[in-house]
Amino acid sequence: MSKSISQNEISTTNERVLCDGTAENCRFVVELEAVREELIGLNNLVRTDELTGLFNFRHFQYSIDLEMERARRSGHPVSLLMLDLDHFKALNDRHGHECGNYTLKQVAKIIQRALRRLDIPCRYGGEEFAIILPDTSLHAAIHLANRLRQSIEEMALVFNGEDIKVTASIGVDVFATKDKGDVQRFVARTDAWLYAAKQAGRNRVHHALEREETHVSKEERDFLLGDF
Repeated sequence: MSKSISQNEISTTNERVLCDGTAENCRFVVELEAVREELIGLNNLVRTDELTGLFNFRHFQYSIDLEMERARRSGHPVSLLMLDLDHFKALNDRHGHECGNYTLKQVAKIIQRALRRLDIPCRYGGEEFAIILPDTSLHAAIHLANRLRQSIEEMALVFNGEDIKVTASIGVDVFATKDKGDVQRFVARTDAWLYAAKQAGRNRVHHALEREETHVSKEERDFLLGDF
């Protein structure tokens, strides 16, 4: 016979489950909660880059498609930054991969500090990052890109007692409600601006031509002033 225990209400992720007073059933509830917590952890692992803590490429693919659809429906633009660290292979060759990993983690911290909660920073692959900026005009995205480029250039990195200098090239484009094309075309456009920045000498921002702005919200003004 199951030993009776005092009634115990246990909170789970999405609901509250009431034990019926038996040890067996209450133990089941505890195990169920543990399984749910494990699933949440696994979900985070599936969408998170282990090294940098940013979202991974898989989550980028999901998110950019979703944000472009929102842009089509809402009329609010979504901007995209493609950021690549300059001469990263040379840094790895000279200082080692451990230094390279350390550099990537520090750059990721700079990116995270510069963004709003609704923005989606991702490690696109290797030393390349993609940053999705919902409800953001091209003008605001360019301003952010220049701030990021400057912050990375001025970043004070020391590894094994040696100063490490790193710079980044950034491409910027925007997708608005009337724009044509799919995810692949939008990403390719932005990546082309990144390539242009590399070709022009690196450590710079290249972007699409700015369109006339008809309205700038308070949030946009705050973003331009760097308050995010």
